[in-house]
Amino acid sequence: MTSSSALPPSVSVNSVPAPSAPAQDVAGTAVSGLGENHPLMDGRTADSPLIQAYRGGAPSRRPVWFMRQAGRSLPEYLKVREGIAMLDSCLRPELASEITLQPVRRHDVDAAIFFSDIVIPLKLAGVGVDIVPGVGPVLDKPIRTAEDIAALPKLSWEALEPIREAVRLTVAELGTTPLIGFAGAPFTLAAYMVEGKPSRDHLGPRTMMHADTDTWTALANWAADASGMFLQAQLEAGASAAQLFDSWAGSLGLNDYSKYVAPASSRALDHVRHLGAPLVHFGTGTSELLVAMRDVGVDVVGVDYRLPLDEANRRLGGSVPLQGNIDPALLSAPWEILEAHVRGVIAAGSVAPGHVVNLGHGVPPETDPAVLTRVVELIHSIPVG
Repeated sequence: MTSSSALPPSVSVNSVPAPSAPAQDVAGTAVSGLGENHPLMDGRTADSPLIQAYRGGAPSRRPVWFMRQAGRSLPEYLKVREGIAMLDSCLRPELASEITLQPVRRHDVDAAIFFSDIVIPLKLAGVGVDIVPGVGPVLDKPIRTAEDIAALPKLSWEALEPIREAVRLTVAELGTTPLIGFAGAPFTLAAYMVEGKPSRDHLGPRTMMHADTDTWTALANWAADASGMFLQAQLEAGASAAQLFDSWAGSLGLNDYSKYVAPASSRALDHVRHLGAPLVHFGTGTSELLVAMRDVGVDVVGVDYRLPLDEANRRLGGSVPLQGNIDPALLSAPWEILEAHVRGVIAAGSVAPGHVVNLGHGVPPETDPAVLTRVVELIHSIPVG
């Protein structure tokens, strides 16, 4: 398998060369940049229901996984995390691997999602950041000036070794079940960096885009390269797909997203396009941005719970498979209401070129794990086609 540890140690987010275009064979077909022993290349995951649906094929059963399935609602997660800080748990390879595997064992979902956090690339680069319980990511010092950005530390390939090791441990246990890698999209990372903590309206980064465009662009590019390297490490180490997660893009209008954010998201994905793995783009509150999010160059668009999938497919012109979009609030509703909702989501998603069932956001921490297992059983019981 190709390993990012073989890349030059001196490469940093401030000096990453532009990724090359995917290699092509003599017929002009794109050739994956993954090694022959990668799960996507050696027969383990290429025919899995998830990858088939991501590629617009006919899966053997309806694929389903849940964002934030690794953690929070599972008692086994709370047990292994006891007394360990969030970011520390992400950087202990054996622990991160165990947490990633827990929902696959319990729920029979069709993919594992790598257990980590979107600010891990910042932490590994040396940016002072921590997850404060009840608050979220908090930086030691907000990043708000050109001088602040110029002083940002560099993310090295060596620093990503705990991520690669956790992925290797995980895929060794998953067998034919794919692992999905993920990273925070540049806008979401940059929004945390500018505000220094979570924000409801993200006025700081939105102001910077217009008031100091050059500084904003430099910060967005730094975040894009950090996220891109984070994704690359996961995919090269064995993840079979990757999702770029834009938590806060819904605070933007279409014009601002297209001008100030989409180029950075595309730059992040440029780090991994040549690998040939399916790429997914998801954001919350982004119903009006779906076409622009697709156009950064992804294979699948995730849709949150606010927009019916058939309408999302119409807006996208039936051009890509969709992922979503069970309303997380209904996981605590009576079963007959939840079942009807899940069946409705599947019916609406059936008009798209492919559909992977998921939530329209993450699993709420108070969710009864037995309900998730029952939802998976229901989805798998509904015939494909």
